[in-house]
Amino acid sequence: MATRNWFSRHTPGFGALEILKYIGPGFLVTVGFIDPGNWAANMAAGSRYGYSLLWMVTISTLMLIVLQHNAAHLGIATGLCLSEASTKFMPRAVSRSFLTTAVLASVSTALAEILGAAIGLQMLTGLPLPAGAMLTTAVVLYMLFSNSYKRLERWIIGFVSLIGLAFLFELSLVKLDWHASIVGWVSPAFPTGALPIIMSVLGAVVMPHNIFLHSEIIQSRQWNLEGDEVIKKQLRYEFVDTLFAMTAGWAINSAMILVAAAVFYANGITVTELSQAQETLRPLLGNQAATVFALALIFAGLSSSVTAGMAGGSIFAGIFMEPFHLDDIHSRVGVLVTLVGGLLLIFLLKDPFQGLIWSQVALSIQLPFTIFGLISLTSSGKVMGRFANSPKDRLSLWVIAVIVSSLNVLLLVQMLFP
Repeated sequence: MATRNWFSRHTPGFGALEILKYIGPGFLVTVGFIDPGNWAANMAAGSRYGYSLLWMVTISTLMLIVLQHNAAHLGIATGLCLSEASTKFMPRAVSRSFLTTAVLASVSTALAEILGAAIGLQMLTGLPLPAGAMLTTAVVLYMLFSNSYKRLERWIIGFVSLIGLAFLFELSLVKLDWHASIVGWVSPAFPTGALPIIMSVLGAVVMPHNIFLHSEIIQSRQWNLEGDEVIKKQLRYEFVDTLFAMTAGWAINSAMILVAAAVFYANGITVTELSQAQETLRPLLGNQAATVFALALIFAGLSSSVTAGMAGGSIFAGIFMEPFHLDDIHSRVGVLVTLVGGLLLIFLLKDPFQGLIWSQVALSIQLPFTIFGLISLTSSGKVMGRFANSPKDRLSLWVIAVIVSSLNVLLLVQMLFP
């Protein structure tokens, strides 16, 4: 069995400089919800409904902070990732079914990430989508199989920064309705026919594979072996990291909807393809804006494909009670199943943009399984000991589970009885 030393460990300390040492896991996860699937969901939301669905980014991010912190809580307190804990503490049939759906969610995620990067390459160079998808998959596999975690972490934080700067640039070029934006951020609205888009935004922000990945990254540092005081200290550091990173993700996702609302909705344009969004930006905002849009999409696709592959590898390895390690055969198989599976599905798509949208809806449908599994483990004294969820934590998690499940039921009803 591979050791956990592939991931670096730190001795905790105090102060702002010490906190900086722990910044990283949260940003690695943030990449997952500024991926090409988000671009499609957010562009569709902003171009069709203006500022009115910004509230979904806000509520999804709040739910995400609670869930990601709880997943990290599991890793810090037990030294097990969500996949390993499920294998160890759930009945075999339940855990295998649960983790199989999680692997499928990772494949659905990889489809969106690879396809998004391929669309960006097509915008920039004219490369056909199939060729771009294969090139993206090859680059991501090289990045994963040739780099250590810490190097990947730096790459990905750099990608996130570039994506953020790209949208700040886009925002600087448009005229926003700030009053409508503020109302949109805090006032839930359900425009007619918007439920699939609302669900795609939810699935694009609160992504099942990210919950698994966060618990893996955190548990790999094995702070549970250092004693209760260290665990408490790491939980505080981790919450700062999660809060900071998720807030950055909220800002970038909001910026996508703001740009779409100000550029497309204001001009009566409904975005049905990401390439259409770029071509529309060109005459409205200039060549620079269109080029920046394509480059940012490529960065988003590459970085989120890496995290999708890591998540799939972690989930698959956890089925065999092994930590994620790319020298381990199960981790490698999980990475390949995730990325190659996503690549193969791309060749079956008739409409790439709708493929991006519905891949995010698929994630939102799987999400309740991940949430209920996480709650059952982190609320168990047998699993967590004295670090089991408090009554307040359990209430927060159950409220989130009910909201997500209710939205899924509403979507199912709408699909069955349009």
